[in-house]
Amino acid sequence: MRIAVVGGGTMGVGIAHRFAAHGAVVHVVDIDRPAAESAVRRVHETLRTAETRGKLSSDRTSTAIGNVSAVGSIDELETALDLIIEAVIEDPDLKRTILGAAQEREPNVLASNTSSISIDLLAEGLKRPERFAGMHFFNPVWAMHLVEVIKGAKTSADTLETITSMVEGLGMEQALITDSPGFATSRLGVLVGIEAIRMVEQGVAEPAEIDRAMRLGYGHPMGPLVLGDLVGLDVRLKIAEHLAGVYGERFEPPELLRTMVEEGNLGKKSGSGFYDWSTGSARPIEKI
Repeated sequence: MRIAVVGGGTMGVGIAHRFAAHGAVVHVVDIDRPAAESAVRRVHETLRTAETRGKLSSDRTSTAIGNVSAVGSIDELETALDLIIEAVIEDPDLKRTILGAAQEREPNVLASNTSSISIDLLAEGLKRPERFAGMHFFNPVWAMHLVEVIKGAKTSADTLETITSMVEGLGMEQALITDSPGFATSRLGVLVGIEAIRMVEQGVAEPAEIDRAMRLGYGHPMGPLVLGDLVGLDVRLKIAEHLAGVYGERFEPPELLRTMVEEGNLGKKSGSGFYDWSTGSARPIEKI
């Protein structure tokens, strides 16, 4: 399989890792070649870490590293790739610009990793919308085994069948969702997450207590606040704002979330959010 990932951020790196680890040739595209090369180096690092942890053999790691390359622009991609997937920030205009350029490379499947934006909205203006669908991966992609596959109004059965085969080839499972803003996972996850933030804002409980309650009381693998830190509070805010615009005030972001993002407390990637991540793992903060 030969694919391209457009966007060299956290999700793009994770998607590239997952495909490369399962034998695909992967081209990583970013705003320019140096940015793409930086993203490829991060993919190589994650692959080597997987080898160190016993997740990949030495031979498989070497092959995967050799199969990941940097490309400076979408126009430089070869034509007729099996898949081009965009994985940039949740900005509809930016995504549509990228998808419009990517369709000119005539991939078999064109996909978006959007976690909340309507697939039908992103499909507007595409020449072959039947080949387009959502493929929403979860962070960290190498450890999370779900792909939320979003079927647009014009997505063909052949495209969905091809995506199903790809997902299985990655050792993952899919949840097939009909297009609706927020889909299933973001719509539910963000609602729980912002309510947990409101509880912190109102002094109901500290983050660690809320997370412990959800882990032990509901069997969640992690609580909503530590999950928000891992996803990125800026990402959480952007999704909540988008969903509030669609569904109304129940998705309106709490003021505490806006303040934390404004102050640069974005979660793990910034070193601090609802938890202190300075050591690489979550440690409770005395007072938010």
